[in-house]
Amino acid sequence: MNPIRLAPLFLVVLAGLVPAPARADEATAVAELHALFADAWELDLENNPLYASYLGDSRYNDRWPDLRLEELERQYLEDGEVLVRLSEISFSDLPEAEKLNYELFKREYQERLESFKYMTYLQPLNQRGGVQTANEVSQALTFDSLEDYADWIARLASLGLYVDQTIELLRQGISRGMTHPRVIMERVPAQIESQLVGTAEDSPFFEPFRNFPDSIGEQDRERLSELGARTIREVVVPAYQRLYTFFTDTYLPACRETVGAWDLPAGREFYEFRARSYTTTALTPDEIHEIGVAEVQRIREEMLAVIEEVGFSGSFDEFLQFLRTDSQFYFDDPDDLLQAYRATSKRIDPELVRLFGRLPRMPYGVKPIPAASAPDTTSGYYSRPAADGSRAGFYYVNLYRPEVRPKYEIEVLTVHEAMPGHHLQIALAQELGDLPNFRRYSGFTAFVEGWALYSESLGPELGLYQDPYSRFGQLTYDMWRAVRLVVDTGIHFRGWSRDQAIDFFRSNAAKTEHDIINEIDRYIAWPGQALAYKIGQLKILELRERSELRLGEHFDIKAFHDTVLGSGAVPLDVLESNVGKWIMDTRAATQ
Repeated sequence: MNPIRLAPLFLVVLAGLVPAPARADEATAVAELHALFADAWELDLENNPLYASYLGDSRYNDRWPDLRLEELERQYLEDGEVLVRLSEISFSDLPEAEKLNYELFKREYQERLESFKYMTYLQPLNQRGGVQTANEVSQALTFDSLEDYADWIARLASLGLYVDQTIELLRQGISRGMTHPRVIMERVPAQIESQLVGTAEDSPFFEPFRNFPDSIGEQDRERLSELGARTIREVVVPAYQRLYTFFTDTYLPACRETVGAWDLPAGREFYEFRARSYTTTALTPDEIHEIGVAEVQRIREEMLAVIEEVGFSGSFDEFLQFLRTDSQFYFDDPDDLLQAYRATSKRIDPELVRLFGRLPRMPYGVKPIPAASAPDTTSGYYSRPAADGSRAGFYYVNLYRPEVRPKYEIEVLTVHEAMPGHHLQIALAQELGDLPNFRRYSGFTAFVEGWALYSESLGPELGLYQDPYSRFGQLTYDMWRAVRLVVDTGIHFRGWSRDQAIDFFRSNAAKTEHDIINEIDRYIAWPGQALAYKIGQLKILELRERSELRLGEHFDIKAFHDTVLGSGAVPLDVLESNVGKWIMDTRAATQ
């Protein structure tokens, strides 16, 4: 497959050269638009069965994604056809709300087409996940019926094909110069090796066979367990052995020594695209870098004030070292750390009614990050609820090496990942039944992560950060995201080394050494994503300040938050327009 020969379709669609359609009345235009949304959504679920599984749609639970190059090319062409079909709908006949749906849908598909030419599909795994951690999808599945187990066994039986397709993409990546940096991929062999079990019952893929529902009888349990174990022995383990051999003998030696996206084919252009895409702005990497430098300086001044408050007599660097090494700030027992996260979550929940007019109906739980991936991932992350309500949202926390998980981060991490951060925003969006699926279940990273980072600033209004060290933890998290702007652009656009990025991070934030290295490696593997958080947060803070200034005594924090969240995740320019309209409407109603 040669992606370049697909460019004419891409250019035609982006340039708007498709002939203008004949006008239609509003009802026809709306019907055509929503029919397209529905068709495109179904195509996405069929093409991305893991995404469907995570949403709770069980129709494709018996399969993995098809990673053949010709299939990826077909999906690219499908995306182009979706945009052509969209262009045939009369935009002028749509009501305003549907015009926004149209524009957001168009934007998503244009970015898909533009992204394809950078060939990131030739990097199908990294140290944070991929086929080597495919078993983790079972955590998002329900195992209530014989059909559920039959689907899982069918997935196990086809895992070898999924692995072989991954190997072929990696092989193509070598030939086209699209490898990941070696320094991050050196983490992967141990992850693959964890799948090379001596007995099938030790495989993480066997987990669903350990706890059957009461509805499945003993005879079926024995049959399913035996079939699952045999499939793991005969298909799963041999597939991972092939992957391990290829990865260690062929792929890892071919990985590049450099760490920045600038060293990929069209790398600087690629990174400029990612910066625009993830921030939903026209900011250049250099402009983002300078915003980060300014934010680092501002937050450092606030940190110095806290250091003075606690009476620490040493330097800034010495205070950070004190936080990283003093035993008072850490648990010895991972269960104690888990209980602290859960207790903090419950302490926050009843305070939310003071800041929000609408809260999601869907609950969330707190779970440990799976042991196999915990050493190579972040302090915590969020997993959305199933679309059909069959699975709650989950806030996953990292219990690996509790001695490097500071107590002073617990409150701020919980606010970000659970409530009022990711769970509140994502669960509310899923409950906006008047929005099409592509808006309810996906979104723009600058909004999603910007909201979660903005939520961290709400801690004092929720009764948090009463302890100065916890307050310093909140500043550390804010600094962490400011540092991201500097190091991500530094690595991928300015040619920084990994060590240079680690040193900058270490000298400005109280994150532990383990977390700092994991974070820098995450940015290396995921160019541009780290830019979204701080850029989104700054826009929401700006809009809140503007609202408070223009509305004065009529400013209502609940109404502001409900306005920000009321349209789901949107680009920052759309968010600014929404808040601007709310300000005008509120002023008109109170004059």
